[in-house]
Amino acid sequence: MIARLREMHAPRAWALLAGAALATTLLPFLGLPDHLVPLFGKFLCFGIAALAMDLVWGYAGILSLGHGLFFALGGYGMGMYLMRSIAGEGVYRSNLPDFMVFLDWKELPWYWHGFQSFPFAIAMALAVPGLLALVFGWFAFRSRIRGVYFSIVTQALTYAATLLFFQNATGFGGNNGLTDFKRILGWPLHAPETRRLLYVASAIALVGTYLLCRFVVTSRLGRVLTAVRDAELKTRFCGYESTNYKVFVWTLSAVLCAMAGALYVPQVGIINPSEMQPSNSIEMAIWVAVGGRGTLGGALLGAWLVNGGKSWLTSAFPSASCRSPLSWTTTPMRARGRPPSWRCRSRRRRASRSCSGWRTSPSASTASRRSTT
Repeated sequence: MIARLREMHAPRAWALLAGAALATTLLPFLGLPDHLVPLFGKFLCFGIAALAMDLVWGYAGILSLGHGLFFALGGYGMGMYLMRSIAGEGVYRSNLPDFMVFLDWKELPWYWHGFQSFPFAIAMALAVPGLLALVFGWFAFRSRIRGVYFSIVTQALTYAATLLFFQNATGFGGNNGLTDFKRILGWPLHAPETRRLLYVASAIALVGTYLLCRFVVTSRLGRVLTAVRDAELKTRFCGYESTNYKVFVWTLSAVLCAMAGALYVPQVGIINPSEMQPSNSIEMAIWVAVGGRGTLGGALLGAWLVNGGKSWLTSAFPSASCRSPLSWTTTPMRARGRPPSWRCRSRRRRASRSCSGWRTSPSASTASRRSTT
């Protein structure tokens, strides 16, 4: 056991990791303002999602553009429990969620039954994304779909699920999603104590996710995954069936991402189809790319840097429309507040001169020439 722990980290690294984990967990009790506790808790959930992405991309070489779907499905599982826990306390005082009453639903759909139980809701929040990833991954990897083609297929899957959840007939709130949560396990969500407990739960889940991922990547399984990433054909010739390894790590990554989504929803107070848009999955890949894929710690750092910078820029420059780092590359130069370059100004001068010359009538131009002569 001690030898296995030394394989995961050196003793000094274990001491640093324990200190960082303890400081992160106790941060709300060390003077962090109450209004920042949900924000930092959200960053911890993003860190879990980044570790899940790094596990499947950094160590197995599988670039997924569909992890936003698993994140959102876990969030919907938690949101359904939070909606069922306030039955009869909504605007319409009905046992049905308010959006169902508004849409004239007469009874609760069959797939909503059981979500009044917290253990059942947590099990479904993890099992449904895991089962979806297992079935999808088995067919995809068995068909030898890999590389950019696998990324395109996962993005298409995410986009199709987004369009499905936008429909009111699916029974998940349509484009408005699920919101107006009040309690979790009898604790009011807006109470500072509840927010601190949710933060601590997210921190513990983050530490557990990191240890699990570190355990996997430093084991024999992790070495096989690295071999599959670097040379899959040679690994198969050596007798390792790469499909089974890829399906396992893909499913595990999806379950971890769903857990992050389940912890995310009580802290932000809403879940809607926009959380599973393909752009969110691309942003997860950006977190890992910024921190360095195949490092775990780098993925965490990248997620915190990108989201921390995005939150700071959004509050410091609210008119810049900085929703994500991608917007700085797609937003026009004038919209970002940067003055146009000298080439742009020279083009405008030439265009204005040509337009003014074109608008001058021939009679006026001949008269001007006669006056000069």
